[in-house]
Amino acid sequence: MKDGKKLWSGRFQADMDQRTQDFTESTETDLRLVEYDIWGSQTHAIMLTKQRIISDTDLQQIILCLDQVDQDFKAGNFELDPQNEDVHMNVELYLIEGVGAEFGGKLHTARSRNDQILTDVRLYLRQQILEMQQQLSGLCRSFLFIADQHYYTVMPGYTHTQHAQPISLGFWATAYVSKFLRDLKRFDSAYMLINQNPLGSAALAGTSFPIDRGLTAELLGFDGVQEHALDVISSRDFILETLSTLSILMVGLSRFCEEIIYWTTYEFRIAALDDQFASGSSIMPQKKNADLAELTRGRTGRVIGALIDVLTNLKGLPMGYNRDLQEDKPPLWQALDVVQSCLSILPDMLKTTNFDTDRMAQLCEANFIMATELANYLVAEHDIPFRQCHEIVGRIVGELSRSGRTFADRDQTQRLLSERGIDLKTGQLQRVLDPVDALQNNRSVGGTSPTEVKRMSQNFSTQLDEIGVQISSRLSRIDRARKKTRQIVDLVLGGKSLTTIEID
Repeated sequence: MKDGKKLWSGRFQADMDQRTQDFTESTETDLRLVEYDIWGSQTHAIMLTKQRIISDTDLQQIILCLDQVDQDFKAGNFELDPQNEDVHMNVELYLIEGVGAEFGGKLHTARSRNDQILTDVRLYLRQQILEMQQQLSGLCRSFLFIADQHYYTVMPGYTHTQHAQPISLGFWATAYVSKFLRDLKRFDSAYMLINQNPLGSAALAGTSFPIDRGLTAELLGFDGVQEHALDVISSRDFILETLSTLSILMVGLSRFCEEIIYWTTYEFRIAALDDQFASGSSIMPQKKNADLAELTRGRTGRVIGALIDVLTNLKGLPMGYNRDLQEDKPPLWQALDVVQSCLSILPDMLKTTNFDTDRMAQLCEANFIMATELANYLVAEHDIPFRQCHEIVGRIVGELSRSGRTFADRDQTQRLLSERGIDLKTGQLQRVLDPVDALQNNRSVGGTSPTEVKRMSQNFSTQLDEIGVQISSRLSRIDRARKKTRQIVDLVLGGKSLTTIEID
């Protein structure tokens, strides 16, 4: 206030020490919440008037000033003053100084900063989730683009970072889509928890004023009302849900990036990054580094750390608001920013990556990647128990390996099989040890056969389409709520009484 007093200073005889002020203010953190705080205040004032708690004249003055602060903020003429503690006090003081305490002082009727901040964060966070879902869907589309070109492109599949069985590049790409679709569904779950209206819970016990929480929920585009006032004010599990989802997603992105990192090494040479998405060395002229992938991998710790930060914050708090809860937003903001920055660039890095399909095929021939297929063939065609076939093939692999040979030496492989009473003609052995044939043979649901990979790719594409429709529907609902609030604001500014405005 102009006299320097806090809006809550009635019981205090001394001013706040500047060090206390500096220690407790949150304006830098709150900056991204200004537009949501204004929207929430508009709907709260409209509801108060509709419920005859404040008058039409009060509403017109409040809306007029809120509209001005909104314009000033968008024009860069309104900044949060640390002396005013937080976004809520800055906006409210703007009103009081603009239209006087007789009008501006009524806005905070039947609400607390406790339910106000939860409203702001939920409005902001749901928007971020929808945007991240769109970004993640874009990354999935990039994987599907690769898959649709490489149903028959053989490459080594790995377990323990060792050659395991042949797969296709399309099979590898669709694996990540399958994985990230679960993250998209986790975001959906988080969104449903977030999109509930906390406004009206007040400090922790609700209010004696005859408020309409359903109306504010409607004007803010919430799916419903989060009812229990004490639980509303105490809970931050919607933030934990979001941070958990972000952490799981970042672990998946880090694993993908780890593969890109070692695939682009000279030893692997099965992928090469486009120059636009790589960097060099200040001293070694030959270097082409996968820095985007490395930084994504490195920044995963920040997101996981944010989850641990908030979990640790909450573990000892009793019911009700505690100032510790002010510390939930910095780690959340950091995690959101990290994930969004990764999702903004990884799709383009992936789409421009060149995969060396010849090198992939060469690697499939250079080792014993067809050992399982050979054992399976012996089971199917020679009626030998699988465990015995495993032993036979294992011994052949051991002998070839010790002599510096692989299955590429067909004659020696054929001789070793013959010594064990298994006679395979050269052409027959060639087909059994052909990685492309192995892809075709694995026709079980979810297997590597081109037909099955194509089926999964189409199914994943359909799921992404459905998720896209859901995202668009939610964005449209939010937009309609904004426009409805704006329409009421414009009518009030035009001199209309709220009693003459159709709201429901």
